[in-house]
Amino acid sequence: MKIIIGLGNPGKKYECTRHNIGFMMVDAIFDMYDFDTWKTSKFDALTSEGIIEGEKVILVKPTTFMNLSGQAISKIVNFYKLDISKDILVISDDIDMEFAKVRMRAKGSHGGQNGLRDSIQRLGTDHFYRLKIGIGRHGHMSVSDWVLSKFTASEQKTLSNETYKQVEEKIEKFLRG
Repeated sequence: MKIIIGLGNPGKKYECTRHNIGFMMVDAIFDMYDFDTWKTSKFDALTSEGIIEGEKVILVKPTTFMNLSGQAISKIVNFYKLDISKDILVISDDIDMEFAKVRMRAKGSHGGQNGLRDSIQRLGTDHFYRLKIGIGRHGHMSVSDWVLSKFTASEQKTLSNETYKQVEEKIEKFLRG
């Protein structure tokens, strides 16, 4: 069994914002494959179960705010007794990467991303897969205003036409080990 967690903030106010690209990618995976309806779980998260390439997968969207994402992740890891280094993939935004670029790593620092920072702290390790999606920087906006701003229609088109496919390929690679 594998767990794919998208980081983001709950609520309509944050839908389609740069910081919620993790939620957006998990929603895209949900749409690409046959997953059960989203359920509120005891893990402080919405979860959905499905199968990708013969592997049972649970999609997760923490219902805590971004900075407390590790709370839900650690509950899931402990409940299912998962091998953190092999069984979880966390999808998040990365302000230091060019927009729409995708990078997967098996370990590493949080890179200033507070959801990853909290996850590393609560899990006690940085040895877990993470899939970072570039959101770039805006030269004239504060970091907080930028990450909480919504994607433009053009940017959403780029995500749909290019990034979703890259994410799908990376997830299949993650599932193959």
